[in-house]
Amino acid sequence: MNLIFLGPPGVGKGTVAKFVMEKKKIPQISTGDLLREEIKQDTELGNQAKSYMDSGQLVPDELIINFLKERIQEDDCKKGFILDGFPRTVPQAEALSEIDHVIHFLANEETIIQRLSGRRTCRKCRAIFHIKNIPPNVEGVCDKCSGELYQRADDQPKAIKKRLEVYEQQTEPLIDFYKEKGLLKDVDTEKPLDGIFKDVLVALK
Repeated sequence: MNLIFLGPPGVGKGTVAKFVMEKKKIPQISTGDLLREEIKQDTELGNQAKSYMDSGQLVPDELIINFLKERIQEDDCKKGFILDGFPRTVPQAEALSEIDHVIHFLANEETIIQRLSGRRTCRKCRAIFHIKNIPPNVEGVCDKCSGELYQRADDQPKAIKKRLEVYEQQTEPLIDFYKEKGLLKDVDTEKPLDGIFKDVLVALK
């Protein structure tokens, strides 16, 4: 089962992907996480991508399509995969094949800004917390590995608004693209997580 989770940043795609990954026994592939690992490892791709990501811009198609294609050829993707954060443009979508479902997550801008601006990420293990919704036991310290929690540059309110503008301009055309293919199913995320999880599982039937 090859899935795409589509929606603006901060809508909860990554959280739901982890739930579906456990249910369906397929990997979640977040291009954002993959690129951040490249940045951490100080690779050529990471250095090229860093300037785009820090300013809230999309990483150019040519830098990421081949990188993702290599990832989905790995053994853990034989039964399927969940793409979280990819594709973001129609050319990226056209580079993919054999997609079974596209889940379109919906939330208003105020909710998205609140979610992202309160997010904190562990520098060591990459675990994600939220100052209101999922606070750590000790402020600024990861519950899992005691690493330092920090706010990503692209989670600053100014960068969030820029990311939403970029999404509207470049990514929303994907909605029509997948509607025409009969693959798109909407899921409202303005509700408790249990309700979102239930709606997603119904959409995947």
